[in-house]
Amino acid sequence: MAETIRIIGIDPGLRRTGWGVVEAAGNTLRFVAAGTVQSDQTAELARRLCQLHDGLTEVISGYQPEEAAVEATFVNKDASATLKLGQARGIAMLVPARAGLAVAEYAPNAVKKAVIGVGHGDKTQIHMMVKVLLPKARFDTHDAADALAIAICHAHHRQSVPSRLAALLAG
Repeated sequence: MAETIRIIGIDPGLRRTGWGVVEAAGNTLRFVAAGTVQSDQTAELARRLCQLHDGLTEVISGYQPEEAAVEATFVNKDASATLKLGQARGIAMLVPARAGLAVAEYAPNAVKKAVIGVGHGDKTQIHMMVKVLLPKARFDTHDAADALAIAICHAHHRQSVPSRLAALLAG
């Protein structure tokens, strides 16, 4: 019987950071929980980052994942927005790392390819496939659905790492 690993996927954002927890045992995925940590848009940046930190810390403490995956998002149109998103991404990586979890990063196209089979697709397709792959999944925002997709991506990629490593060592 395959080992069960609990994975948290995190979709970073300054306004809303989505999170989704799944359990993976071999090729089997099971939905655990999903939600969104929101920051107060009227607060100063430091306070908003604290809100994201505290919310994610509570989620990780409550669900006890063993591994984490974060979307590597990039925004190029607005330098200020890119910087703020980068700070939110820093929180999304810091919280699980401080909890002792390994943190993997996945490009948006890699997440889409793992979930819908191609590197380009819209949110509707991703959310539909999340519901197919995790029929019991419940999510309150697009951000939470995206976080589940990131967790699914990590579950698929983490399985192939030991087999690739074994092949390299045998080679």
